[in-house]
Amino acid sequence: MISLSEAEQKAIDFIAEEWELSNQEKALLSIENSRKIDDKWWYIVEVTVNNLPDKWVMQVYDDGECDPCYTFVSPFSALQKSANLDRIPQKLALALKEERMGHI
Repeated sequence: MISLSEAEQKAIDFIAEEWELSNQEKALLSIENSRKIDDKWWYIVEVTVNNLPDKWVMQVYDDGECDPCYTFVSPFSALQKSANLDRIPQKLALALKEERMGHI
């Protein structure tokens, strides 16, 4: 069984691998919230991009595997797909834009 901090790192690693992010881009990912689900075998981990309201909400199982069916939450509509993305690296901005448009 992994710890909560290990689950958080697994979630960040999963998003970075999913979007093929560089180490520089990966460093911009952070944990907004995380918790172990009582009497269950998984954690819920929310991964954000520093200073942006978008987040990936993921299940990380106690064996360290991440559920590939994560949820992406954003206050921006598809019409606002590029909002606030001008100050982050291009590939990370593209990932957020695609997630906001629901093309995943």
